[in-house]
Order: sequence, then structure tokens, then C-alpha cells
Amino acid sequence: MYKVIVTDSISDSGLKALYDHANFTVEKKSGLSPEELKEIIKDYDALIVRSQTQVTEDLLDAAENLRVVARAGVGVDNIDIAAATKKGILVINAPGGNTIAAAEHTMAMMLSLARRIPHAHMSTSAGNWDRNAFKGVELYEKTLGVIGMGKIGAEVSKRAKKFGMNILGFDPYLTEERANMMGITKASLDEIAEAADFITVHTPLTKDTKGLINDDYLAKTKKGVRIINCARGGIIDENALVRGLNSGQVAGAAIDVFETEPASNQELLSHPNAIVTPHLGASTVEAQEKVAQEVSKEIIDIFETESIRHAINMPQVSGEAQKKLQPFIDLGEQIGSLAIQLLKSAPEKIEVNYYGNLAKEDNDLLTRTMIKGILSHHLSDSVNMVNVLHLLNDQGVSFNVINNPTSKGFASYMELTLYNGNDTASIGATILNGYGARIMKMNEYRVDVRPERFLLYIEHHDVPGMIGRVGSILGSHQINIGTMQVGRAEAGGDAIMVLTLDKKVTDEVAKELVEMDGLRAVQFLELPSENVPVYNQ
Repeated sequence: MYKVIVTDSISDSGLKALYDHANFTVEKKSGLSPEELKEIIKDYDALIVRSQTQVTEDLLDAAENLRVVARAGVGVDNIDIAAATKKGILVINAPGGNTIAAAEHTMAMMLSLARRIPHAHMSTSAGNWDRNAFKGVELYEKTLGVIGMGKIGAEVSKRAKKFGMNILGFDPYLTEERANMMGITKASLDEIAEAADFITVHTPLTKDTKGLINDDYLAKTKKGVRIINCARGGIIDENALVRGLNSGQVAGAAIDVFETEPASNQELLSHPNAIVTPHLGASTVEAQEKVAQEVSKEIIDIFETESIRHAINMPQVSGEAQKKLQPFIDLGEQIGSLAIQLLKSAPEKIEVNYYGNLAKEDNDLLTRTMIKGILSHHLSDSVNMVNVLHLLNDQGVSFNVINNPTSKGFASYMELTLYNGNDTASIGATILNGYGARIMKMNEYRVDVRPERFLLYIEHHDVPGMIGRVGSILGSHQINIGTMQVGRAEAGGDAIMVLTLDKKVTDEVAKELVEMDGLRAVQFLELPSENVPVYNQ
């Protein structure tokens, strides 16, 4: 008999599968203090929460029998994922349960914005009858820019088309073929800014999407654009949005999610041309029932059949194979992250080549780590070791694994290549006994680079003095070089240099470097800090 505790308000009908199952007992105890929950958590095998319960490291340490923490929703900000993973506790969520609710809330916000419904309601309920003050605009034949064409963005597009809107869609993984199938137009961010009457965002919050809608972007938009965000707070720079509203560049904004919650930007909250709601995207009776159904079914599957679909963290992997592959697993995610940055766009195809001993091992886990490193660049923490291949399939990206037992010069060697049309990015790497992880190839060039957090990749002509000039510019900006590696096709021809640095290169420094004679391209590469070992300099 498995014991499940539910500590937040969650639909009883959604939990029916657990209530009815002979091998599970369910107890609902909402409103517990952290101390009270910590006192009793040792008795339970699974914990189901929404956003109120804080699943901290302290709580998890007291959970002697806990195998699963389930979030009846999408976001897991209230769960200490690292602590759960360290203790071998699986964290799951319900990523599909709120899709319709979020899409419908986006449409409701867009319509409310177009017809100024909240403002008209407040005026009328106060006893006024001012029909001229609330003249709106129609959605019909307007252009909607959808930034992020995942499940929710796709559902919004489908509904907006029914209103007669023209849809421009942006997503790193949106292909022309998929856009045509959906009846929308694939567009760049700048093309959306130039043409859209309404813009709605549906991307994860990553380092690339944080502040995506900022002063610079708003300056490119049509005057009088209307903006909706029911995705994640922080994608829109709230202060920039207020400036856009004040200047009239933005005619109106409908915001459901905020940089900090509860929302505190009073200038935005009280702006006469803004509509704000308290993160209601998933707050429907049906959505709450669906997410409860999803986590209930998955909890049953995990305990009864060990089937896992929506794990946020990687399940514990043990055995001799894990021991052999662990150094390569760490390195695999790093080269995935570097390869996607070198490609500069979403891949259409991924190819992984294993040589030597790696070709003789079960390398599925290693392949998943590389793909996780690739997809995490655009999809952030929605990617994990369990769902990575499913997400890859969702994006329409093909992948191929080739095992070759020949040595390729090393006992174990792996090479990852990404393709997008005629563009490619390739990285080869190995583990050298006594020296650790090494990147041995970047594109067609041979190098020997230890992966560190900050790297500078430079393409240049092989002429005397180039290395010194690069070092001089970096030194003048107080950027210390850890190591430098060079590679070239032939003397006097094309070449690269790869530098490990102590800190980031600013846009100003990159611009100064790229203006050097003989230097063709400069790219700053950054590995996620949690994936990079600390080296003593």
C-alpha cells in the first residue's frame, strides 16, 4: 500500500484514479505549516502539491520514504529540484493539462484589450454611460505575432485564425512545413515587430528570452501595437513596457504574469491602458481537474509499472555502465550546449558519432545528455533526461546515432554535428586519463580545449600578430585569458582561436574585436555554470 499526501487545494475528481486504486491511500491536508509537514512527511511515498507548499531541502531531508513529488501544474519554482535529485526523489509535473486554459485566457485578454472591456465595466458600474470613451478595435484582418509556437502558442494561433486574423509565428524550431500545415506564416522577431498589430508571447523564460520585449524591440514595432503576456514574467521588460505605454508606441498591454509575483510594479498595474490579472492562465475548473488527473495517472504508473513520462529531474541511474559513462555524460551536455551556440539557430538534424569503447556501451543516456544540452538553450528547464527525445520529436528534429568501434585516435571519442540547411556546427570531445575533459575538434579545426564556463571562439586569417592583437584588446578591457588554443587548415589560410576567459565578453569588446583586419567572426560561448567543473587556476 502506497501512501499519498496532498497538501494544496487540488480537484478531488482529478484525484479519483488514486482514490479508487486498491494499492493507494490518499490523505488531503492543506494549510499545514512547514514544521507540521516536516513532522509527518516521513510516512508518505508521494507528495502532491500546487504552488503554495514549499518543497524545500529541509523538508526533503525529513522525507524518509518519499519517492515522488508531483506538481499539479507546470511550474516547479516551489520545489528544490537539486535537493530532490540528490536524494533520488522523482519530481513530476503536468505540462499538458493547462494548455487550453492558457490559450483561452490569452484570447480573453486579447479581446478585453481590443474592446477595453475592463475599463468600460468599471465606468459603467460606477454609474457612467460614456459610449464614446471606450471605442475599440476589431481582431478581424489584424495581424497577430505569436512569439513561441509550442502547444499553447499553436492553440492561440488556431483560435485567432477563426477570428480572421493573419498569424505570424516565431519559434527557433518552427519549420516552413509546419507553418504551412498550421496555415500561418513563419516570421522572424523583427518581421513580427514590423507587421503585427497584436503580439503575444508563449516562450519559456531563458537567458535568451529574458527581457526579449524591451525598449529596442518596442521601438521596432508598429505604433499602437497591443501586447499580451500569459506565459512567463520577465519575458517583457516591465519598465520598458510602461515607457511604451506612456509614449503611445504601445496602445495597450494585457499582462497575466510578472517579473516578481505578487506583482509590485505599480506604474504598470495602475496604467490606464493596461489590463492585469493575477496569474490566472491555468485557473479553470477543467484545467485543475486535468492536471490532477495527469499527476494521479503518472504516480500510479511510476509505482506500479515504473513508467515515467513527465519527470523534471533525471531518475537515479546505477550500475557499472553509469560509472564508466559518467565523465562523458557531464561532457556530453557541455558539447551540446556549445554546438547549439555555434550553429546560432535551431537544428533540423542531429548526428552523434561514437568511436572506440563508447561505441560498445549502451550510450542512450549519453545521447540524451547531448540533446538536453542542445534543447535547453531554447527550452530552458522544460528539458530533462526523460522527456528530451519526446521534446525533440515535438520540434520535428531528426537525430541519428552511429557507433564505430574504431579508435579515432582515442580509446573513447564522441562527435556531435548539428545541421540547419547548409549551416553546420560540429564538436568532438574525449576524456584524457589524468587530464579530464577535452574538446578536440570545433567545426573542421583540431584543437585541445578544456571546457570552461566562458569561451571566445574567433575565426580569422592565419597572419602574424593576430594572437597578440586579440590578447591586447582583451587585456585593455581587464579580461583575463585562462588558455588559448589555435587551429588552422593550412599556413596563411583560414584559422580559429579558442580562448577560455575569466568573465564574459561585452558587446563593446566583441565589436572592437570584429573590426580588426583579418578577423572574420567573433562568438562568445557560455556553458551553464552548474555543468562546468571548477578548476584551480
